[in-house]
Amino acid sequence: MDTATHFAMGFGLAGLAYLDPVVASSPSLAAAVMIGTVIGSQAPDLDGLVRLRGTAAYIRNHRGVSHSVPALFLWSGAIFVLIQALMPQASWLHLLGWIFLAVCLHVFVDLFNSYGTKGLYPFRDKWVALNAIFIFDPFIFAAHLVGFMLWAAGAHPGRSFLLIYLVIAGYYYWRCQVQKRTTEQVRARIGKPGMYTIIPTLSWTFWTFVAKTEQHWYVGEVNSGDVSILDTFAIKPESEVVAAAKQDSKVQSFLAFTHHVHVETKEQPFGYEVKWIDLRYRSRFQGKSHYMFVAVVHLDPQLNIRDSFVGWIHRGEEQLAKKLDSKRQLG
Repeated sequence: MDTATHFAMGFGLAGLAYLDPVVASSPSLAAAVMIGTVIGSQAPDLDGLVRLRGTAAYIRNHRGVSHSVPALFLWSGAIFVLIQALMPQASWLHLLGWIFLAVCLHVFVDLFNSYGTKGLYPFRDKWVALNAIFIFDPFIFAAHLVGFMLWAAGAHPGRSFLLIYLVIAGYYYWRCQVQKRTTEQVRARIGKPGMYTIIPTLSWTFWTFVAKTEQHWYVGEVNSGDVSILDTFAIKPESEVVAAAKQDSKVQSFLAFTHHVHVETKEQPFGYEVKWIDLRYRSRFQGKSHYMFVAVVHLDPQLNIRDSFVGWIHRGEEQLAKKLDSKRQLG
């Protein structure tokens, strides 16, 4: 989820904690729990600081080990030690429990969008993305706002947020069922066995999809049940040029993150350009469609890597060309 929703969930859990009679009877513990749940709801995303090491490091590590099973205990323990050192609590087990719940909830809800996490690591060293909830969901955020207004109006925060989280749980179930139905609609439209990935958007009735069959990739959208195929790409055997470009460390980070990738090779005056595109992120700029998340490698005629780029392109091919040109000039 987005940062704002994680913050809202942190405060929402602080309200839910009033169902715990020990928390409800101790203003000091309630304050400590609120600090702990708010920090705990954000802590796993502190791995975003790895962006300082570049885009390739960010996409390889963000929502990776920081969202793993061992990290649940490490984040919870670190936050608990910090709060306990600043404002010691006799009922420390209650504080630790609510912090742990906040960290777990952060990782759990992140599993449901298209970016996903390595939430099952080390038991499974793959990204898990359930593709049911958009990165920012207005309904979930609005439900928390209703809870905060009820709390401010004098309603019991524990009972209020218990009801709200039951409603949100039902909402998650409903979205998962809609996602399954949409997957079957796309499967029926394409009519071939393969891997089907349905991706949520801000709209409840609009989805995008990527499908991989034995011979093709299909990219399209589903609008109120109407399935449209927008792009089709043939799947080709890996060439010698592509194999050489894959040795680039940035490309390896890119391919470790996504499995919805189509690769294109072009001959250029300097040699070759190899471009991988993440088919999940199709967009339009100035009337032309393009894929925003890419990895590009330039090679000389002897297949030596000249330069490379991994990242987001929001304004089409011209922006990508400028980025690579500026890299060459800086080099």
